[in-house]
Amino acid sequence: MLGLDISSSSVKLVELGQDKSGNLVLERCAIVPLERGWITDGNIEKFDEVADAVRRLVKKSGTKTKNVAMALPPSAVITKKIILPGGMSDQELELQVETEANQYIPFPLDEVSLDFCIVGPSATSSGDIEVLIAASRKEKVQDIQGLAEAAGLKPVIVDVESYASRLATGRLIGNLPNKGAGCIVALFEVGALTTSMQVIRDDEVLYDRDQAFGGAQLTQLIVRQYGFSLEEAESKKRSGELPDDYESSVLRPFVESMVQEIGRALQFFFTSTPHNKVDYVMLAGGSAALPGLTAAVTQHTTFACNLVNPFDGMEIGEGVHLKKMTREAPSYLTSCGLALRRFMQ
Repeated sequence: MLGLDISSSSVKLVELGQDKSGNLVLERCAIVPLERGWITDGNIEKFDEVADAVRRLVKKSGTKTKNVAMALPPSAVITKKIILPGGMSDQELELQVETEANQYIPFPLDEVSLDFCIVGPSATSSGDIEVLIAASRKEKVQDIQGLAEAAGLKPVIVDVESYASRLATGRLIGNLPNKGAGCIVALFEVGALTTSMQVIRDDEVLYDRDQAFGGAQLTQLIVRQYGFSLEEAESKKRSGELPDDYESSVLRPFVESMVQEIGRALQFFFTSTPHNKVDYVMLAGGSAALPGLTAAVTQHTTFACNLVNPFDGMEIGEGVHLKKMTREAPSYLTSCGLALRRFMQ
């Protein structure tokens, strides 16, 4: 099964396999940029153009796999944990979930796609179980299913982006000393328009927050400084073909403002929870790999900061261009998490 991540700035695909010993293998990964405005706030504005980009992505990756896992942005999904009595049959549980869901979902149930899973025994009331409900408007689900189908793929899983990125991050936290037990990790995903933060400890989200700040602001600064068109600025930013003074007059001030934003987000976490430190800051997303960013975050926040490579510890298949993958790895966090769902059925 492929992991397919559709964001406002690009479409990304990851295919994972396993070798004979059960080690994960990165078989394929590919990325195709999208033009600004094709997708806004998680809504597909230009369906045909995005579907065409997905087709090109599949072709570029060389995959023959058709099954695909995709995800909706958290803003398009309502999630709620509820406590229900244990010992019910599947049918009883389903009826009970629908009854409960009515209280939390502001739309008629026939207009939503609804699913649930049992998280485990309730920590507070013995004999009861904790159940996670997830619901999204049917049209949102059908939109992304339609994109996959238009590219000749078969959508089998629709997840939530933040859950997928957390799954991929959980694998990396498991490689930390003591398997990351008790570690508080602040994960920042720097997208084109939004930076989302999730603070995670032992697979549980302690805090999350989105900030309107991202890599598109760097593109705007390049446009203003050098008079390029948006398209020119974006492609020069990707290829690194920029004037000599770019680093001092554009990149460094942008990195400084990004560090300030990350510091501010951490402060919000500390003031609204009992916590006053994190063990690690992890940076992912297309703009996370900017030169000097991780060092500047460590210096500003005093917390160890590293760049996320979701393929860390995996075997790398022959179909993968190693140098290119290493450069783009932080962009693949969500698509890698979606591809990991293959091994969780």
